[in-house]
Formats: sequence, structure tokens, C-alpha cells
Amino acid sequence: MKPELGADLAQRLAELYMEVHSDPELSMQEHATARLVVAALAGTGCEITENVGGTGVVAVLDNGPGPVVMLRADMDALPVAEQTGLPYASTKTAIDPSGNTVPVMHACGHDMHVTCLVGALHLLSDAREQWSGTVLGVFQPGEETCEGAKAMLADGIFDRFPKPSIILGQHVAPLPSGMIGHGSGPVMAAADYVWVTLHGRGAHGSMPERSVDPVLMAAATVMRLEAIISREVASREQAVVTVGVVQAGNAPNVIPESARLGISCRTYSHEVRDTVRAAVERIIRAEALASNAPKDPEFDWYVQAPVTVNDPAATVKTIGAFEAHFGADRVRPIPPASGSEDVAEFGNAIEVPLVFWFWGGTDPKVFADDVSLGVSPPSNHSAYFAPVIEPTITTGVEALTVAALTWLGSPTT
Repeated sequence: MKPELGADLAQRLAELYMEVHSDPELSMQEHATARLVVAALAGTGCEITENVGGTGVVAVLDNGPGPVVMLRADMDALPVAEQTGLPYASTKTAIDPSGNTVPVMHACGHDMHVTCLVGALHLLSDAREQWSGTVLGVFQPGEETCEGAKAMLADGIFDRFPKPSIILGQHVAPLPSGMIGHGSGPVMAAADYVWVTLHGRGAHGSMPERSVDPVLMAAATVMRLEAIISREVASREQAVVTVGVVQAGNAPNVIPESARLGISCRTYSHEVRDTVRAAVERIIRAEALASNAPKDPEFDWYVQAPVTVNDPAATVKTIGAFEAHFGADRVRPIPPASGSEDVAEFGNAIEVPLVFWFWGGTDPKVFADDVSLGVSPPSNHSAYFAPVIEPTITTGVEALTVAALTWLGSPTT
């Protein structure tokens, strides 16, 4: 079978994409998106279960005996104010977990992920005579906060539904539309975010000797953290430590009682991840001790995503199928991404291989023009990020379908 997206389904998917894009929802709030998914799967013959892990949707397409293949898409959006100017741009706001009203935008392409998985389930349903086995379509909530995969696992996804022998997924990226990018081994970094509270003793700004200054403590900490990568991580390894938030005080003549740091770490191996996390805590505790802090610092590690590791043998098989379908000129190796994902939680939980790839969403002419000017096209999480509808949808649908067929069984006779 050579999967091809017909004109009628392509039009319906384009409409679905624009609807999801214009009505984005924050992590773990994807109620309307889940309803759109359920409606869009009508006629596929999938057995659909809602509210898995909160707002997740699981669609089981059973076609007799054979392998179980999981296809995964994430559904959540980001607190970003859209600036694309598209006719279907989001103007929506929502209440975030802290109670703040924030703008909401599909700035990472999850609307495209949802659309392409819906399309792949339609193609696979229409071609049942070409394969046997079971497709497990997983529409996951809460990827941006790294809550969703864990929530679906805690809700017993692999106890309640067929357990897959392989997990397949994809992410739209600022590559030329129609292109597939792939890698083997680590393809996305682990992510660890921590809020740190440094405790001091407040005083008047004119009498610093009466204080334990948490601002000075924070400044020294930020500078010292920069040494982790250069002095504690081997040069052959990759890692990033970023202090993205420094908060302290409300007035220039008041030394505050405390300071707050927001830190993110990106690593590509379990060993380096353990080293970096331990170094972050050690350095912060040492700076607090050196400053004579009245209390130990507090750590809240609130986001944790594993390294996304592609199984080498499974990647070779899947990418070979892509090259046969799309042509080798459209399937290119790319370096590991420094962003993070929680899709690996699924494979890690049941110890099955994962293959995760990227596909382009940038108009090829725009991409070429930007490269010639030495600039980068809008990337994921940008207020200007908006994949072109075609050939992005067609490529994404066909990639998922080809990958699934590569691992499903032959039709029974």
C-alpha cells in the first residue's frame, strides 16, 4: 500500500486544523480539543475512550491478530499571544494554574499533531485489507508541562488498552514543509526545571551590615552555576543550565528577606543529568552557607522530562520506509534538538522501542529566503510560529501512516 491523502479528507483535515488552531487550550485543560478529536474520528471504526489521564483520548483501531502499534499526538497549547495575523489566529485567553488570565496560542504545532493523527487513523481504517493488528491512537494532554504522559500512565493506559510493541510519534518543526528530519539515539534533551528560594534577613538599604542579603546571594549563585557546564560536564557531552528567572524585593532601599531563582537544565544522558542536578543543588547550598543564610534554600523540581531516545534498529527500519515512500531527498538526518518531550515516558514505562521524528512546517520558499538572509524562520514557541497547511498536513499524515504500516502485520487470509 502507498498511503495517499485524498482531496476530500485533506480538505476536512485542513478545516479541523484551523478550528483547533483558533481554539487552543492550556495543558490539562484540553476539553474542547478532545471533543473535536472524537467528532473527527467518526467513521473510522475506532473504539474511543475519553478522559484518560484527565483530558486524553485513546482511539483503538482493531483489525484482527497482529502487532499493536501506538501512534501519539499531543494536544495542549501555550500561554503566548499570537502575532501571525492569520485569519484563523487565536485571540483566546484562559486562566492558568496560578489563577492568572493569559493569552493562549498553538505556538508549538500540537494542533498539527492532532490533525495528522486523525488523518492517519482515517487512512489506516480505509485500508484495513492491507494490514492486521491493532493501532493505538493516543491524543495526549499536558505535554508542555510534562504532566500528560505521566497522568495517562497513572490512569492505567497500558492496563486498560492493548499494550504496544512500539511507540511512534512526530513533531512539526521549522524545517522546509515536506521534509522529514530524523536521528538515532538521543534526539531530544531531558528537561529539569526548579524553583529555588534563597532565604536572607531583610534590612534597610542604608544598613546592609544588619542583613543577610539574598540579592547578593542570588547574584553569586547565578555566576557560580555557569561553571557547571564548563568544569563538571565532559567536553564530549552536551548540557545546558539556564537561570531564566531572578526575583527579589520591591523597593531599591530595602534589602528583602528572600530571593527566587527559576532554573532549567537540559541533558542527553542519565549520568550527565544526575551530575548537573546534583551540582545545581550543591552550589546553591554552598552559596547560602557562604552567605550565612539563616535557613537552607528550598528546591521545587517541578518539571521533569526524560531524554527522548530513538531505538537505533527501529529507527533504521522506520526511516527506510520513509525513504521508500517520500524519496531519500526528502528524508534527512538532523542533529539532536535541545528542546524536550515527555513521549519517552510511555516507552520507558513498558520498555518498548520509540521512534520519534520531525517534519517540516515552513514554506520552502520562505525557508530558503530566510537562510539566504542569514536569519531563522519562526520556531516553536514563537508568537509567529504557524506551519503552512500544505504540504505539512499531507506529509504528517502519510508519515504516521507509513510508520504504522511498517510495524503492523500482513493481512490475514
